[in-house]
Amino acid sequence: MDQFWFYLKQGFTHVLDFSAYDHILFLIILTVPYTFKDWKRVFWLVTVFTIGHTLSLILSTYGVVRVNAGLVEFLIPITILIAAIFNVFVAGKGARKEKYGLIFFVTLFFGLIHGLGFSNYFRTMVSNTHNKFLSLIEFALGVELAQVVIVLFVLIVGFIIQSIFRFNKKDWITVISSIVIGLVIPMIGRTWPY
Repeated sequence: MDQFWFYLKQGFTHVLDFSAYDHILFLIILTVPYTFKDWKRVFWLVTVFTIGHTLSLILSTYGVVRVNAGLVEFLIPITILIAAIFNVFVAGKGARKEKYGLIFFVTLFFGLIHGLGFSNYFRTMVSNTHNKFLSLIEFALGVELAQVVIVLFVLIVGFIIQSIFRFNKKDWITVISSIVIGLVIPMIGRTWPY
């Protein structure tokens, strides 16, 4: 049981690590176009992201995939930038409903990239563990729980801003996405692999 709590906590703190806030930024961008009435869609998007993240950890842990850490660290902020720019251009246009399959596929792909960014550290963390797969599942549960916390926070803040302060949805999406773009551009500069 101690191992379960250890890996659950590791997954939880991996997402909520404010010194490595790329995961939080991606979740904000993923969630900001939605409201509480869309909770099922948001839940599935976050779960698809976790599946991609976990799949890349599995492939790395079992030696199927080896990655250039520098390139992956560069690609992570690129995924956030792409998602944020997408939000800016489709804010308030209903595209989130029409392109349901595409958004799920892109979210899965971005989850794979984000998982690869953590894969080397995770592989080291479970190197002496007897049941690596169980540790991966426990870690993934922690990731999912932390993501739900962030999603709830974004939905609550969005509800307050749009309902109480009468910010329209398009402006809310555009402002938050623009702030994230401003935060992620320096990350791209710091991780530029060339």
